[in-house]
Amino acid sequence: MNVWKLTAANKLTQTETENPAPEEGKVRVRITKILFDTVDAAIFRGQSKAKYPLIPGRFAVGLVTDERSEFYPKGTRVLLHAAVNAPDTGTEKKDFSENDHLLCGRTADGYLRDIVYRAPDEITALPDPVDDERALLLHYVATAKAAIERLAVKKGRHIAVAGADMLGIFVCQLLIYQQAAPILIDSDARRLEFARACGVYYTLEADEHLLDNMASITGGRLAGGAVFVATAGTVDCSVPLSVCAQGATVALCGSTAQNLTVELDSVLTKQLTLACATGKEGYLESAINLAANSAVDTSCFRFCTVKADDVVAFLKTYCETDDNAVDEAVVISLI
Repeated sequence: MNVWKLTAANKLTQTETENPAPEEGKVRVRITKILFDTVDAAIFRGQSKAKYPLIPGRFAVGLVTDERSEFYPKGTRVLLHAAVNAPDTGTEKKDFSENDHLLCGRTADGYLRDIVYRAPDEITALPDPVDDERALLLHYVATAKAAIERLAVKKGRHIAVAGADMLGIFVCQLLIYQQAAPILIDSDARRLEFARACGVYYTLEADEHLLDNMASITGGRLAGGAVFVATAGTVDCSVPLSVCAQGATVALCGSTAQNLTVELDSVLTKQLTLACATGKEGYLESAINLAANSAVDTSCFRFCTVKADDVVAFLKTYCETDDNAVDEAVVISLI
C-alpha cells in the first residue's frame, strides 16, 4: 500500500509497504479522502510539536473492506475519528499530555495512507445525504457543537466568536440555528467579508474600536458569552475575555500550533468561567445529524481536490505560505 510520511519538517516522502496485518476486533478501512487544513500545514512546516517520522492527515473518510466484518457491512462509508484510544500501558508510566487519547496526524500516525484498522468505536457510519466532502468537515461541526454546549446559550443572547476561520464560521452558524446572535471578530478583513457571505450578520474587526463597536450592536452591553477559536490564529486570547460581560462563560475550542497565554487577571476580575472543547467529546453523531438537516451550510466553501500522485509536490507548494484562500478546503483523494 501507499504511505506518505513526514520524515522532518517540510520533508514528505511516499513509499510502498505491505498491507497491515489484520487486528482482532478491528475493522479494515480503505482511506478514500483526507482533509488537509491549517493545523496539518503547521505540522508539515514544523511549527507544531510533533515526533518524526509521522504520517499526516487528521480528518479522513473511507470504505469498510472487510468481507466478514461483524460491525459494519463491506462497502460502508465511514468517518474516521481524529482522536483514537491510546494503547493500554498497564503499570508503565503513561504520556499524560493527551490523557487517554492520541490525536491522529499529530501525536499518532494519521490517515495519509491506503489502509488502516480501527476499533468499531473509532469510526462512524455516514448516511447517504452527507457526501464525502461535507463529512470531512464534521469534526469542525462537532467541536463547534461542543463549544456552544459549554455556554448554555439562550435565545437572542449575543455571543462573541473570536476567530473567523472555518471552525469559527460553523460556530456562528450553529449559534444562529439555536436563535442566538453571534458577533464574529477577526483581524483579517477578508475573513470577515467571507463570513458575511456565509450568513454571519454581525462581524467586527479586532482593533482599538472593538469595545465601542460591540456596545453599538448589543445596546451598550458586552457579550453574554464568548467562543475563542484556537485554529484561527488571527485573534489574541485576550479578545474574548475583554468583550464578555461579568460572570460570562468563555469556551476555548479547537487545536493550535502555538502556545496560548490566558490573562487570568481578566478572568478573576470579571469572574469568568473558562471551558474547553477540543473535539474529543463524542459529538460526531450530533454533527452528522446537523449536517444532514442543513443546520450548517458548507456550500460557501470551495473544495480543491488533489490526486494521490500529486500530493508531495502540492503540499510542498501549499505549505510555503500560510496565506491561502479563506474559502478553500483542500481534499486529498487517494482513489
